Amino acid sequence: MGLMSRIIGGNQSRTAEDYVELDLDDVSTESADASMQVHIAEVSGQADAIDIKEAVYDGDIVIADVTRLRTNDSTVEHVVDELRQVAQEVNGDIVRKGDDQMIITPTGVRIGREKLGQSF
Repeated sequence: MGLMSRIIGGNQSRTAEDYVELDLDDVSTESADASMQVHIAEVSGQADAIDIKEAVYDGDIVIADVTRLRTNDSTVEHVVDELRQVAQEVNGDIVRKGDDQMIITPTGVRIGREKLGQSF
């Protein structure tokens, strides 16, 4: 696999050897001048939406894994509606990326609806 194929992708499938493990001791987790954080969340029910809502109200971005909500019950609709309402209340934004992720942003942050370099 050539260097450019590894950078921009190709038709080859990925294996664990294609990725580099980061040593988190080398990465500073504190930044005195950061005004916003990006949080990662797993949503498996309504209770998980509370933490997401609080983070967005605090001005942070949340990337939520919603794969556990792939059921047809009303819980999915209720959680999505709650998160949509929060984004609307703070004048933020919300998108669903595929079937497995949602991105919720606070005031003043918009999510582009096109991939860089191409449109959906």
